[in-house]
Amino acid sequence: MANRLAEETSPYLLQHAENPVDWWPWKEGAFEEARRRGVPVLLSVGYASCHWCHVMAHESFEDEATARLMNENFISVKVDREERPDVDAVYMEAVQAATGQGGWPMTVFLTPDAEPFYFGTYFPPEPRHGMPSFRQILEGVRTAWQDRRDEVADVASRISADLAQRSIQLAAPQTPGAEEMGAALLGLTKDFDARRGGFGGAPKFPPSMVLEFLLRHHARTGSQGALQMVEATCEAMARGGIYDQLGGGFARYSVDSEWVVPHFEKMLYDNALLCRVYAHLWRSTGAERARRVALETADFLVRELGTAEGGFASALDADSDDGHGGHAEGAYYVWTPAQLAEVLGEADAELAAECFHVTEEGTFEGGASVLQLPDRASPLMDAARFESLRRRLFEARAARPRPERDDKVVTAWNGLAVAALAETGACFERPDLVEAAVGAARLLADVHTFDQGRRLVRTSRDGVPGGSSGVLEDYGDTAEGYLTLYAVTGETEWLQRAGTLLDTVLERFTGEDGTLYDTADDAEQLIRRPQDPTDNAVPSGWNAAAGALLSYGAYTGEHRYREAAEQALGVVRELASRAPRFIGWGLAVGEALLDGPREVAVVGEERFGPLHRAALLAGAPGAVVAVGAPGTSDVPLLRDRGLVDGRPAAYVCRGFVCTAPVTEPEALEATLRG
Repeated sequence: MANRLAEETSPYLLQHAENPVDWWPWKEGAFEEARRRGVPVLLSVGYASCHWCHVMAHESFEDEATARLMNENFISVKVDREERPDVDAVYMEAVQAATGQGGWPMTVFLTPDAEPFYFGTYFPPEPRHGMPSFRQILEGVRTAWQDRRDEVADVASRISADLAQRSIQLAAPQTPGAEEMGAALLGLTKDFDARRGGFGGAPKFPPSMVLEFLLRHHARTGSQGALQMVEATCEAMARGGIYDQLGGGFARYSVDSEWVVPHFEKMLYDNALLCRVYAHLWRSTGAERARRVALETADFLVRELGTAEGGFASALDADSDDGHGGHAEGAYYVWTPAQLAEVLGEADAELAAECFHVTEEGTFEGGASVLQLPDRASPLMDAARFESLRRRLFEARAARPRPERDDKVVTAWNGLAVAALAETGACFERPDLVEAAVGAARLLADVHTFDQGRRLVRTSRDGVPGGSSGVLEDYGDTAEGYLTLYAVTGETEWLQRAGTLLDTVLERFTGEDGTLYDTADDAEQLIRRPQDPTDNAVPSGWNAAAGALLSYGAYTGEHRYREAAEQALGVVRELASRAPRFIGWGLAVGEALLDGPREVAVVGEERFGPLHRAALLAGAPGAVVAVGAPGTSDVPLLRDRGLVDGRPAAYVCRGFVCTAPVTEPEALEATLRG
């Protein structure tokens, strides 16, 4: 019999709807029931494409005896961390403080007042590797609750009080300057893996936001060291197993330090961010591989993650049917020499095995190999033959059982996709990609937005909005997507929508001292109002909002938006030298601030005309671009600006100072390089 989760829209919660566990979604009714029964709450947090979440579900939540123990002694609450990042953030902070580490699945035991008192992540069905079994944990917590409840309540109260007191104070914050940017570059250089690209060791994550900072730093200062770190990392990732050599798109991370074996889930946010990085790398260098990877990743987004409503699904699972009645991680993507031969024939299979490094021993489990392009001198000198092999393997792979797709549409991540597809389409003259960006933006505007454009919901599915309120990253990333789309299309609706959302950021998400919170002041009250300026897998809501506020201030000339951005960037000044890997988007926004950002108004020209295209391709850090008719009154950047000698013209301002208008693309390029 289905449990309460059958009424939810989250694919992750629906995966648990047939469990024998009497799951509740996160709602006040669950805590009321816990108080009525006098039992603790078991909070389990995960997400649909999480491999170990599936493992724990199969081992424990599908087990009748374990479910009976849970149902008799706890109120069990299941949360999709992607749908409720605020709940996840609050309790993950507690887990990390108590255990020194975190991750998913996350398992937290709470009092009926939602105060945490015991923490963990994955627990096995029987003791192993020094970990107790999940049933041992359940029995231990039950005993503690029954026999030492006062002690448990005291622990929970102290933990909650400690969490509630944690807030970020910015006393007279200062914006980051050139010195802080240089210190961040030095810190990244020390942590850079010069042989294999990337930063740090295994597991190795794509450092998309750090790469964006380095590209902007190179554009502003001409630093070759910054550019070389980007080139080496992007080259290594593009040749490695973390990149899908047949279908494009990046996996979540590499389990090793050489980018060989990925954790195979593919996330919308990773691919949106990396698509933009590779397009910007091409913009800086003209590198052919950067162009190819940007376009293949954009095509992957549209082909594999596009939804019928015009948005983009959250993720593809790491696991799929292994052809033997079970599920295995990476089964859809890996190859053996025999499988190559079956598709290509012996001669072509031998060539493909050499090119993609498929060996008898394998680079993955069971003698299978993850496809790579490990050698700079490819044995396939004939590009046409290489593409033929790729196409045949791709078509054969398409017949395999596909990974499951988490098809909920997350607002923030779709904002990232809008920005990536709009810019990639503009860079490479692919109007279909720009139209895909417009489609996703339209879905966000029509389905995810309410209260006259001022408020956002976090998710939708099948065109139906979810019940969770948008958080700060939703507002920041959606505004970023709208502003990028405006720069590319010149359609003023997107500029206006961005401004409305950013007004909400100032009114609802900003504290008295200018600090930013992840939730609105009228959102559900948790044991702590979450607040985190550090970037993780995606730009923090704090830094995303700062970037959008800075750009919108440049478009409108209204100082309150710029001042809010500058105040938020005070955190970047504090963290630039100490933790540059975890403030990458903040550093990128800091580069835009140091560069102006440049304000470019192109008047009298249709979109993608020579001047407009030159402005989009110039690469000045965080530049804002407006295109439209002379004297357009509803766009401040275009107001009072006309043709020059009857010809379309571009006006460039920087740091409240404007240069003379130009009418030739080459002159505009030179102005924006200066």
